[in-house]
Amino acid sequence: MSRIEKKFAELKKRGETALIPFVTAGDPDLATTLAIMRALEKGGADLIELGVPFSDPTADGPTIQRSSQRALKNGLSLPRIFDLVREFRRQSELPVILFGYFNPFFHYGLKEFCRQAARTGADGILCVDLPPEESGELKRWADQEGMDVIFLLSPTSGADRVRQVARRGRGFVYYVSVTGVTGARRSFDANLRTQVIHVRESTSLPVGVGFGISTPAQAAWIAQFADAAVVGSALVAIIEKAKTGAQKVRRAGLFVARLKRAMKRIKKR
Repeated sequence: MSRIEKKFAELKKRGETALIPFVTAGDPDLATTLAIMRALEKGGADLIELGVPFSDPTADGPTIQRSSQRALKNGLSLPRIFDLVREFRRQSELPVILFGYFNPFFHYGLKEFCRQAARTGADGILCVDLPPEESGELKRWADQEGMDVIFLLSPTSGADRVRQVARRGRGFVYYVSVTGVTGARRSFDANLRTQVIHVRESTSLPVGVGFGISTPAQAAWIAQFADAAVVGSALVAIIEKAKTGAQKVRRAGLFVARLKRAMKRIKKR
């Protein structure tokens, strides 16, 4: 059983929904990212999505695009991200998911990417632009290293795609709450609850919801019917606006703590 599976099992026993914050590796620098990751864990994060910066992040809105650009200007690379995960793992058993695009993984070499990611302590891979039907090689090496490959579903996913994700995926299913790119939203489609419940009935994997969650109230609402709430752009914006590294770390931790407190008050229906 992977760390991701164990974490979801623990949360299920407690009747809790997982909180999964996203942070871009290397923004503003690796040392600050490491401190932020530790602050997120202290604030109540259950898993962490660590963004792998890419020059053409087509699924991301302007907030995360800017974050990726800042990291790339700092000369960030996959080997340096592996070093970051290794350092984080020295003091933590919190599951870490590498969230990125296929291009950097492919150019690094999928076999070596999965080998190094596993050796440094990463637990899962979420390749946002890789559909399940084209994931054979990545899954081959990830499965060999015991890493979970996580796939996405969206409101436009048909029954066949849901079945493919349920069959091929591991760890959890990432349900995209809206069509379009990442970014904070003021509201969600009224059918989101029904859509997520339908997916949960179609798979034994936990189902997490992401794209757009930006407030404790929204996270608490998602916690009523999903197994996880993923918060990215809102957190990255807080990190971006803070002036100093210490402020970035402190404000990130406080924001996650507020989200987690709101989610803990909810009992799943």
